[in-house]
Amino acid sequence: MSAVITPRNGLRQMTEDDLEAVAAIESASYPFPWTLGIFRDCLQVGYSCRVYEIDNDVVAYAVMSIGAGEAHILTLVVREDCRNSGLGSMFMQHMLNIAKQHRVETMLLEVRPSNPSAIRLYRKLGFNELGVRPDYYPAENGREDAIIMALQFDIPSNLRSI
Repeated sequence: MSAVITPRNGLRQMTEDDLEAVAAIESASYPFPWTLGIFRDCLQVGYSCRVYEIDNDVVAYAVMSIGAGEAHILTLVVREDCRNSGLGSMFMQHMLNIAKQHRVETMLLEVRPSNPSAIRLYRKLGFNELGVRPDYYPAENGREDAIIMALQFDIPSNLRSI
């Protein structure tokens, strides 16, 4: 009897087996990518790490830290050939739901000013600009600022962490 491999589609927890695919997407997306070791560390410390698969092929990933009543999107990337398909918006909604399950009050993220499509997405989801982190990102000609964005969740006071 032979095993039948059923294609997997959708969101799931990131595993060590995904790290090479995630790092490949990262390297193709950024001139100064996170290393495989950074992604491995994120898994090991227990960050909320997710991937999105189409036919067993990782096409997007996200990493979020959660603590002290806050969630922080550290990275969310959709592979270039899958962008502008609504996948980024759907993935962000999923990460927002994870944050809500942890009863966080605020979700934070940084975004490059040179990434207007991401900024539009975050604004559409209700994020507001809090400020700027000067020289946050490495860039081709030095450093690039980061726009700090935040979303406040409406958590009933009886459910908030003490």
